[in-house]
Amino acid sequence: MSCAVIPWQQFICRACGLIYDEETGDPDSGLAPGTRFEDIPEDWACPLCGVIKADFEPYTLAETAASSGVAQTVSRTRGVVIVGAGIAGWTMVETLRNLDPVLPITLVSACLADRYHKPELSIALSRGLAPESLIREPAIEAARRLGVRLMPETFVVGLSPALHQLRTTRGTLHYTKLVLAQGARPALPAALPAGLCWRVNDLAGWSGLRHRLANSATRIAIVGAGMVGCELAEDFARAGHAVTLLDVQAQPLAALLPPLAAKRLRLSLEARGISFVGPAQVSEVTRLPTGDMRIVTTDGATLEVDEVVAATGLVTDSRLPRNAGLAFDRGIVVDPMRLQTSAQDVYALGDCISMDGAPCRFIEPIAKQASVIAHAVVGRLDGGYTHRQPVIRLKTKSLPIVVHGLPCSDGEWRVLEESADYLRMQQWRRGEAVATLEAGAPRQRLAA
Repeated sequence: MSCAVIPWQQFICRACGLIYDEETGDPDSGLAPGTRFEDIPEDWACPLCGVIKADFEPYTLAETAASSGVAQTVSRTRGVVIVGAGIAGWTMVETLRNLDPVLPITLVSACLADRYHKPELSIALSRGLAPESLIREPAIEAARRLGVRLMPETFVVGLSPALHQLRTTRGTLHYTKLVLAQGARPALPAALPAGLCWRVNDLAGWSGLRHRLANSATRIAIVGAGMVGCELAEDFARAGHAVTLLDVQAQPLAALLPPLAAKRLRLSLEARGISFVGPAQVSEVTRLPTGDMRIVTTDGATLEVDEVVAATGLVTDSRLPRNAGLAFDRGIVVDPMRLQTSAQDVYALGDCISMDGAPCRFIEPIAKQASVIAHAVVGRLDGGYTHRQPVIRLKTKSLPIVVHGLPCSDGEWRVLEESADYLRMQQWRRGEAVATLEAGAPRQRLAA
């Protein structure tokens, strides 16, 4: 059989959820369209998180009676209601449907609910990707395939756990089980007016900014040099824009990295043409009569740019859970083993939850979280959820950074290996190694 008639396959990264499609390949990494997965070099790295080929596994969409052509009516009776159609919400739908092909499921989303991989937004501009190319599956097709009642562009206005009712802008829904997967929203300081600053936290926001940047090279200021801010800065610079990155700290990603690694990151960004300004606290952003944006810092410095992007972190919207009486501590508090909230029959997962007062904003644990909740919903035994600190990966090609473990503020960083292109460090606390860090690529990867 010739290779041409073999169906194209897809493979998913177990660490971040990126899908490698053999038909489209990965041209930015040197893999032409049509490159079979088996032909990819073993040291090829995921363009999003940096893991190697061995961390990918075959990926297939779940098939249901609806997708196979058998007539299926989406039930409108009581069942599971899921709030949020991001990665967590759709993963929850897929997992439930795999366990129970007829369970009534309603998915409520404030947006259009199309399926896309949010981490790709921070590398999409330099790759020349259009919004439609980022959509893995239109919402209406996914809902039909999975037999789900879809309620897009619908806002939740209230929750009554005692009555098992969810109030929305399209009426009241009754549920037997409720799953909150509402994500988190950008945290905007008072000095950054929402009407003057872009937030790249969803496809709609990214699409609007991409449209503004499409015609010519633009001066962009990014406020916040955390992971998202650094990734966007490099992506915009690679796309030909003049980027200034501002942060309250003296170095980028200073809250996570030791000074030696943070300085390397700053130098690598500056080598890309990115101007880093820090420490700098923004006090005011205004639009000038010319249409330019003026940024004023607390020390009186000014900067004029065409666009301002806020990358100042995320917060969980507390309005819904607090009004419903749910325990809340920087996120919706869940049982660490069962992921049930403080209310009976109400669960939560993904960016909106917190454990021990710490938000859980990582892609990697979502599949396991969804599995634990799904088993509880359908009444099957499950080993429960055990939270482990995911690997932190910074997707900056100029200096990829990987952190294992969770660095602490009072630990001691020790250099294990240092060269012009590579830095490896380890943090110790009370006689125990708690975190390791790699910045750059070891020499053997560079030689390959």
